[in-house]
Amino acid sequence: MYGVFLIAVLILTGGAIAFIGDRLGTKIGKKRLSIFGLRPRHTSIIVTIITGALITTMTFAVLAATSENVRTALFGMEKLKRHMAEMQAGIEQATGELQAARVEKEAADSALDKAKVDVEKLQNQQKELEAVSRELQAGNDLLQQEKENLQRERDSLSSENQSLLADNDSLAENNEKLSKDNKNLEQNAERLRDGLITMREGDITFRAGEILASGVIQGGRSEEAVEADLQSLAQLANRNVSARLGINQTDQGLWIYQPEAEAAIKAIAESSQDMVVRIVAAGNLVRGEVVRASLELYKNSIIYGSKELILAKPYTLRKHDEEEAEMVAMDFLMNVNQAAVAKGILPDPIRGSVGVIEGAQFYNLVENLRSCTDHIVLTAYARDATDALGPLRLDFKLEPAQDSDGIYTAK
Repeated sequence: MYGVFLIAVLILTGGAIAFIGDRLGTKIGKKRLSIFGLRPRHTSIIVTIITGALITTMTFAVLAATSENVRTALFGMEKLKRHMAEMQAGIEQATGELQAARVEKEAADSALDKAKVDVEKLQNQQKELEAVSRELQAGNDLLQQEKENLQRERDSLSSENQSLLADNDSLAENNEKLSKDNKNLEQNAERLRDGLITMREGDITFRAGEILASGVIQGGRSEEAVEADLQSLAQLANRNVSARLGINQTDQGLWIYQPEAEAAIKAIAESSQDMVVRIVAAGNLVRGEVVRASLELYKNSIIYGSKELILAKPYTLRKHDEEEAEMVAMDFLMNVNQAAVAKGILPDPIRGSVGVIEGAQFYNLVENLRSCTDHIVLTAYARDATDALGPLRLDFKLEPAQDSDGIYTAK
């Protein structure tokens, strides 16, 4: 609508100017007016030209006044061309960039496809890693369990280590005790050397370890009562020494280390069992020396009951003479002695024997062996109930052996 209106305005304006010019030319022609000394005819032509120029001028003026595009076309064409050239360059640049963007897009699409493939691979790897993670978790659980087991073993080893440390302390104490015992042994060795010299030069009345007196003292009583019994045993030892020396030794008395005696009294008083007490020579005693003695304590109990079997052993007799019979008897008595010692009867420190046998009993045993068959079983029984102190008294029994597959056994 704006263009129609503008055309109408231009038509009206041009018509009005043409009308005015025509009227003005007519008036100038009638009045035969002259401009610049020109003829009227020429003046009329100039007015017509001026009127046409005015029409054009007014047309452009109206168009310029009413339309920015006209003004731009009239006065900003060069600028518009430059702007259009810049726009064209921008379009070309944008087109290049668009083309580059398309290339980049294609590359991006290709990269995206590749990335999708990589994502799928990564997803597969993730699944594999999750499976491995589950396996590792299971392994971690096993390791945790193993760690707990190791911790328990460590605690156990720590307890054992503490026990070993305690044992080490005990061993250290035992080592110290052994060191003291070693010193005592060295002192005893020195005394033994002195004893050997004394044996070569003097009259030995008692050998080291020889029993001077022995007896059973009831335990679990007051220390005063135990001490009284120990004094009585010491007096018996004095009488035995006097009998051996042939002189009265009671005035001089028996010398026992006082702390050792006190410890023995305390041990017997605190014991719930009766104790066998031996007073033994502390070293080789030479006639004229002070009788030095020490105490040995053993728990007492009944080792063999009356008529209890001690040992049965088979023998084969070949010669049936006295020498063979005595050898068999001595061998059997030695085995009986070993069995009794193993059972708990205290042996004599010097001879190692635990019993007594009369000469007549030994003679009868030898004679019975001489008259036996080839294969016999010789058996020994305890004659009476015998405790650890002894002595062990024996009864013998001889029986022919029964042959069974080459093995002789008692009937």
